[in-house]
Amino acid sequence: MSVINRARGETDLLINGKSYALCLTMGALAQIETALETTSLEDLSTRLGRLRAADVLIVLEALLMGGGNALGAEDLHAARIDPAKTATAIAQAFSLALQDF
Repeated sequence: MSVINRARGETDLLINGKSYALCLTMGALAQIETALETTSLEDLSTRLGRLRAADVLIVLEALLMGGGNALGAEDLHAARIDPAKTATAIAQAFSLALQDF
């Protein structure tokens, strides 16, 4: 079970029954921007408003890496993950990271 550090901006998500930390780091943000082919934070914000399921997995993979977890796309495609809880955890990770903006 992961120890979640809210002060660092971490949140958690159960994947295959195990808790994993998610964190929006600069590296995760850059990974998401590149994967979703956006050129600015404004473009990214617009793009995040119309995510497809495949995009959710891209964002989730980056946030997991930011939280110190090395789960790749193949792992996530085969995983048991609650879609509603995933959406909530992703939103919370962004909210925690950007709360001072």
